[in-house]
Amino acid sequence: MTMLTAVVVYFLIWWTVLFAVLPVGVRPDSGGQETTGNWRGAPLAARIGAKMLATTLIAGVIFAGVWWLIQSEYLSFRSGWLAMPVR
Repeated sequence: MTMLTAVVVYFLIWWTVLFAVLPVGVRPDSGGQETTGNWRGAPLAARIGAKMLATTLIAGVIFAGVWWLIQSEYLSFRSGWLAMPVR
């Protein structure tokens, strides 16, 4: 895996994990006033920094597993049970 491929794969994993982490721990503002610009479904405290840190750590663990799987011979089209037949 080249460096560019690794960056792209990590970014895709990070973005997917971000959308999975965003709704965790969100409590809506049940008393939101439309006159002040607060919607009743808006979170009281979004904690974006903590969620981005959690996303980075989770994506790092998942990326390590994906990198190992790509680098290993377990998932290879050159040898093993997924190999293309030789003509």
